[in-house]
Amino acid sequence: MSDALADARDLPPGPAKVAELDAVVAAADRAGDVRLGFEARLDLIDACLDAAEPARVLGLFAWCRAAADREPLLFSDTELALLRYYHLWAVGTFRASPGVGRAEAEALLDDLERRFREDQRPLFAVHRLRAEVADHVGDLAAAREWLARCDAELPPPGDAAWFSDGQPGDAGFCPSCYPADRAFLHAAWGDWAAAVAVAEPVLRSAGACPEQPERALAALMIPYLRLGRLDEAAAAHLRAYRRHRLDRASFPLLADHLRFCALAGLAGRGVDLLATHLGDLDDPYDELSAMRFAAAGTLVCRRATAEGLGDRRVHRPAHGDRPAADLTVRELGSVLAAVAATLAARFDARNGTDHQSRLVGEWLTELPVVTGGAILLDDVAVGPLTLESIMEVLDARGDHYAVDEDGLVGGRWPGAYIQFERLGERREILQVRVVAERRLPAGRLLEAYEFCNAWNHDKLMPKAYVHDSGEGDLLVAGEVTTDLEHGATTGQLATLINAAIATGTTFAAAVAELP
Repeated sequence: MSDALADARDLPPGPAKVAELDAVVAAADRAGDVRLGFEARLDLIDACLDAAEPARVLGLFAWCRAAADREPLLFSDTELALLRYYHLWAVGTFRASPGVGRAEAEALLDDLERRFREDQRPLFAVHRLRAEVADHVGDLAAAREWLARCDAELPPPGDAAWFSDGQPGDAGFCPSCYPADRAFLHAAWGDWAAAVAVAEPVLRSAGACPEQPERALAALMIPYLRLGRLDEAAAAHLRAYRRHRLDRASFPLLADHLRFCALAGLAGRGVDLLATHLGDLDDPYDELSAMRFAAAGTLVCRRATAEGLGDRRVHRPAHGDRPAADLTVRELGSVLAAVAATLAARFDARNGTDHQSRLVGEWLTELPVVTGGAILLDDVAVGPLTLESIMEVLDARGDHYAVDEDGLVGGRWPGAYIQFERLGERREILQVRVVAERRLPAGRLLEAYEFCNAWNHDKLMPKAYVHDSGEGDLLVAGEVTTDLEHGATTGQLATLINAAIATGTTFAAAVAELP
């Protein structure tokens, strides 16, 4: 069964991984193997969150918590600390899905506070969760009070209570992300200056959190806009969206980018973004993010229709029994409005309030803060391909990378290691190489060739190939080569690099899904 758990852990996120972990859990329970059941359920919690099934988390966590209470000596101190972290996560699923009962979530939160008090642990993480729950159900006075109590009890930077370097701590969140989350709350309450005050320090910090500074920039876009800081608002949107459009985990933030476009007089761009991500709504991160995406998308469609773009068509991909269709912006707005209203009603029925429906209604009637043309999103022209121009694009995206002494730029993206190299006599040729993290045994060479041939037949890029590492396994790689003898603008180079990274990570994901 341990081998089965290891195999399940290696599967890519999705329903298949959830099903395999479910099977391991069932087998462990039949065998009475508490430790294996514990480990498999923690993995299953992660898998359910990745597969947009947050409603299952409370039951899985409750089993693990009960097992640790019954037989604490079975588990290490590290595992028990990790369980506290999962306790925080389990409470957080209340906002994510209307399938999580309010009474169950509040009881779990009360239990978390009781345990923290018994262990004499700081309560700021509990206060934060109470603020978020109160905000979600519409008790804004209580939300403000709990947030103030959290802020008053925060530990100093670097304290062990913070999440850092993969260690959960007692906070369950990192010191770089918390200010952005505070800013989102302040922005939701219309406290624009307060949102800016708490989030801007993240932009100046040297924290190592991979979500920053883009998450903070997403929290700042609309406050900057509301405060008349238009250039900063546009720059925040551009930099943050370059990262968020490529990362499924950033789906919850796409609603903020759509709403920004509608409020900034950029409804046409908003339709472009909506068309790019519309298919993601069929496989959302969770129901809360789906509701927000649908509401913001409706606002974009209404503003675009008001600007004469109502007859523009947007392709809606097929999903399940629903065929693909090309909808007008006007029609799409009606579809998205129904989705947002349905999800808001489900949340409100669970919450016993009408707050989410009122919030969606407020979004749908928002008017632009500035008129079209007040905000320009033009890129600046550059000359020849240089190391600095590549780094500038990656920095604007917020990517993390390293540069060796020969000017080779490399970094890790989801499922892949990607390198950027300048070739040619004048180093005018940009070559992007992608190496999938998933390796295949050397005995599967024919299968690897077949995969690459099929990829090259069906896909424009990257050009796929197989390399024998000489260590008993095969590297599946790809490359994109572009001659930039005549130079490129920042926008053109960004388009090339964005496309190479997007197709490269898609390629790596396809390799990861090989049997």
